[in-house]
Amino acid sequence: MRKANFFFGLLLLLFCLSCTSNEKQSDLRLPEAHGKINTISVIMDDVLWNGEIGDTLRKKLAAPVDGLQDEEPLFTINQYSPKIFDASVKNSRTLIVVSKSDIPQFKHVENQYAFPQNVFYISGYTSSEIIRTIELHANTLVSSLKYYEIIENQRLNAITPFNDKSIKEAFGITLQLPNTFQYAIRNKDFCWLKKDVPSGNLNLLLYKIPFSSFSENDNLAQKIIDIRDSVGRKYVKGLYNNAGMITEESYAPYFQKIRLDHKTTYETRGTWELENGFMNGPFLNYVIEDPTNQCYLIADGFVYNPSSAKRDFVFELEAIIKSIHFLK
Repeated sequence: MRKANFFFGLLLLLFCLSCTSNEKQSDLRLPEAHGKINTISVIMDDVLWNGEIGDTLRKKLAAPVDGLQDEEPLFTINQYSPKIFDASVKNSRTLIVVSKSDIPQFKHVENQYAFPQNVFYISGYTSSEIIRTIELHANTLVSSLKYYEIIENQRLNAITPFNDKSIKEAFGITLQLPNTFQYAIRNKDFCWLKKDVPSGNLNLLLYKIPFSSFSENDNLAQKIIDIRDSVGRKYVKGLYNNAGMITEESYAPYFQKIRLDHKTTYETRGTWELENGFMNGPFLNYVIEDPTNQCYLIADGFVYNPSSAKRDFVFELEAIIKSIHFLK
């Protein structure tokens, strides 16, 4: 009886491994998906796109990104008619297919035409029904698109990884950082990583503060800004008047509580500036609870790119920060 159970278990294991292997081989046979980060291909009839349905979809997918001085959309949208839904479009990394059908539907399919790929289907019998479906599932759609774009950005970063040995030793974490970054400042409890781009730079600060830095009576959002400004004044200086980086007061920061690597995290987005200077740009700040070491890890990303769009640079920093994993 024991032998029979053993062989049955072995056969079940082999079957499962075979299924997994077949799925992987199937994915490998698919063409490679293409598409820039935060770019979506929308497949829908021109009449629907130019009407109320298109307006509703654009309102959800092209809403302004929080924390940027200039208005930039969440996603760049390329619309195609179903009549030209050929291989070049089908192999897009992210597809949204909107059409009329007998029943309302919101469906997500992975790797249908290419790999890695996400296809979202939205349909309804009438225009009103399609709009209701979009409204009903808009939050799920946007959060799913953001999630998969973060995953893709992290995948790209991992292709040419940065040697993060010093970061592991100083902060007890790993993160998906591309080797296009380099250290601007590195010491025992603080590091500043910088990446140059044609018209500016991307920056990431990492440092720790003790749990005692916050008290129950603190205005948490304001306290985080105060800590951020004190670190900016100390380390991030202007070239001419030695002015430090602070949070710009004319733009109210966005503040929310999230989970990062299963830890309570406080996310703040806003705009930075140099005191008595003209340099400024967007930032995103994450205060991550580290109960094991009785401290908070702070990851602060900021962009200086005065002559170009900033959305994708901020998103790259977000993908890096959200790849943080605490070592045991």
